[in-house]
Amino acid sequence: MDTPIPERARKGRGAVSNARSTRFTALQRERTDDGWAGARTPSSAAPDTADAPADADHDGPGPQTVIGTDRSKSALSWNRSPDIPFDRSLNPYKGCEHGCVYCFARPTHAYLDLSPGLDFETWIFAKPNAPDLLRQELAKPGYKPATITLGANTDPYQPVERDLRISRGLLEVLEEARHPVCIITKGVAVTRDTDILARMAERRLVRVMVSVTTLDRELCRTLEPRAPQPARRLASVRTLVDAGVPTGVMAAPMIPALNDWELERIVEAAAAAGADAAGYVLLRLPYEIKHLMEEWLDAHAPGKKEHVLSLVRQARDGALNQSDWGVRMRGTGEYADLLARRFRLAVRRHGLSGERPELDTSQFTPPAKDPRQGSLF
Repeated sequence: MDTPIPERARKGRGAVSNARSTRFTALQRERTDDGWAGARTPSSAAPDTADAPADADHDGPGPQTVIGTDRSKSALSWNRSPDIPFDRSLNPYKGCEHGCVYCFARPTHAYLDLSPGLDFETWIFAKPNAPDLLRQELAKPGYKPATITLGANTDPYQPVERDLRISRGLLEVLEEARHPVCIITKGVAVTRDTDILARMAERRLVRVMVSVTTLDRELCRTLEPRAPQPARRLASVRTLVDAGVPTGVMAAPMIPALNDWELERIVEAAAAAGADAAGYVLLRLPYEIKHLMEEWLDAHAPGKKEHVLSLVRQARDGALNQSDWGVRMRGTGEYADLLARRFRLAVRRHGLSGERPELDTSQFTPPAKDPRQGSLF
């Protein structure tokens, strides 16, 4: 019988595997060794690689990032979840090159017939028309403003933003409309937009939340391989704060027996960097993420795997994920309760808020549908 070929971690990538068989596909595929894996190709015949996946050669260069175009016809995404502090969000990119293995957005790539694994971090779909679409939506009669979250799904300041600058284009529209926005990011490139953010901050129209998962450089390198190192993220907090931009830190996700012991240290570092608020989220493992996380643990922390998963189940009512509103972000049970108490004590000790202050919606002015159109006032 053929035996499955074990997957191996690739340098600079978070996911170990790239299975394109998802919950939406009827045909399931598995790489196996039929005994010919070590056979040599005759010198007179070149191997056929036309249909080989980008990550077929584990020992060669890793899969390269490909940038595609997303053809969405709207910029805003809406939700009715009572445990999320916003009902609308902007996501200029699908997929994220940061490669965070735990990312809850990974399963969305399955809707594109791509893998939530390596495909998610190597096939990035940009929305170059997002600023124009946002302008049209904000200009619609009857639109009622409320804080928009930029980066609720994937990071708006991932590496591709350096060239495409879509997030900056969205901020320009929001500034023109005097519309409040909360940014969630790991990307230090957010500081390049400090000019816009500082002006919006003067009007109480912006807040930035910087995600810091760990202060350990080595853990960061494997857990979120293409995200900026923790020290650089904390430096970006200081830069924004010094520019007058209200900035907080998200200790997310807290992974039992892996980085949860750092919760107090992250809150302390956030306060030292000038942050005024902090938050945290307990690890969630929905859909394909649970398999990706298990593979990551096998590759990078095999001795901790069973302990990590056991604690996740203790905090998730015996499962690896809870989708119920009100508990999916924090979990249930003794472990989850202890984590919540530790967080409350930490933010109190360092004088931080555990909540995001409200932004001002009263200044909203619908933007011109065409940016070339001037104003009479």
